Amino acid sequence: MSLKLGLIGYPVQHSLSPWIHNRFLEKAGIDGTYSLFEIGPDSVFEQELEKLKTSGLNGFNVTVPYKKKVIACMDELDWKAEQTGAVNTVAHQNGKWIGYNTDGTGYVHGLKEKYPTIFKDTASRILIIGAGGAARGIYQALAAEGFSQIDIANRTPSSAETIAQSGFNGVQTAVMGLQEAEKALDHYRLIIQTTAVGMKPNVEEQIISLDKVSTDSVVSDIVYQPLTTSFLQDAYRRGASVHHGHTMLLYQAQYAFQLWTSEKVPIGEMEQQLKNVLEGR
Repeated sequence: MSLKLGLIGYPVQHSLSPWIHNRFLEKAGIDGTYSLFEIGPDSVFEQELEKLKTSGLNGFNVTVPYKKKVIACMDELDWKAEQTGAVNTVAHQNGKWIGYNTDGTGYVHGLKEKYPTIFKDTASRILIIGAGGAARGIYQALAAEGFSQIDIANRTPSSAETIAQSGFNGVQTAVMGLQEAEKALDHYRLIIQTTAVGMKPNVEEQIISLDKVSTDSVVSDIVYQPLTTSFLQDAYRRGASVHHGHTMLLYQAQYAFQLWTSEKVPIGEMEQQLKNVLEGR
């Protein structure tokens, strides 16, 4: 039987998910397809989703703007999806459509591959910039790793307060504005930018200045188009270590593929290949 997988969202035509998952299928020796299913704003989302669910799909990814809207169409939610309030992966298991969120786990796996020493000192302070769905998932995954101090900086502090008040795993969290975060950057071992600031076409934008960043810090940006954002360029110039966003894309996809197939396909050379794609080589 051929596996039928895909991605729903709007727009999706420039997604890299088919490139990633078709390679996973090939590496795992599984016969299958991964297709794009664009659901436009003029469509009735629930009707379009029902058509897809009855078309023989085994599972699918979900991207903007449907990560929250799809929840009402699920039979069950995994605890991570429930905690984050967003679904990015759906699997058809035992006759049920189950919603998952692989973003936070994917981020942590990618970070561990590049900077494993960070995880040896869970007393290290972490700063997350932004308070959207990605920030919530990453916060949750880092808390599960045992980090005790994860602070959040956001333009709208009330959004960050919602994450901080979750009390996940007993984590201590200070909420601050962006200017306050700029002044305290030297306190943090890991700084993670989770907003869309700096994404193409607005590549010159940078959410905060890194004047006070420590050379001992790792500065991470989940934006991967461009691969090296203005934020990461600034960090590199100041002597900090940098972590690129395309690894999160790969490792969250790896986890999604494992949910669909029970196969954990090694990333291996795919990280460099994806980097080449993003750099237009």
